[in-house]
Amino acid sequence: MAHSGFTLQRDTFGRLVLTGADGERHEGVVPVRAFPIAAPDEGLSLLSGDGHEVGWTDSVAELPATERALIEEELAGREFMPVIDAIVEVSSFACPSTWQLRTDRGPAELLLKGEEDIRRLPGGRLLIADSHGIQFLIRDVAALDRHSRRLLDRFL
Repeated sequence: MAHSGFTLQRDTFGRLVLTGADGERHEGVVPVRAFPIAAPDEGLSLLSGDGHEVGWTDSVAELPATERALIEEELAGREFMPVIDAIVEVSSFACPSTWQLRTDRGPAELLLKGEEDIRRLPGGRLLIADSHGIQFLIRDVAALDRHSRRLLDRFL
């Protein structure tokens, strides 16, 4: 099923409202990616306020422009996962350790509590959780510069 025949709009409070093919309205709908890291543009569920799925699409790109824009806007407001381009410096090779980073969103700092906060993902990716709960992504460890890889190797 590519798209479950719904339309989206915002209500006067700025919440997403889904109208299903049957004409039923669901207010306060939340988009949730099925595979947020591995395939962010494939499989998107729209959940009602009580957590029930009220809409689905196999591909965000296949949605009409209006619905796609509303979903992308809503996701951007909730998702914050900077991508690490380089590790500039680490305060210590023992944890906790403060890392100075260059990310796709500019310079950043993360506090690594322990090596267990670095998760290996398929395809040479890493997900690093800082002490404040922000998730940082390294898309491809091999693509990092030599200095960054050398610093990272001390924690893996």
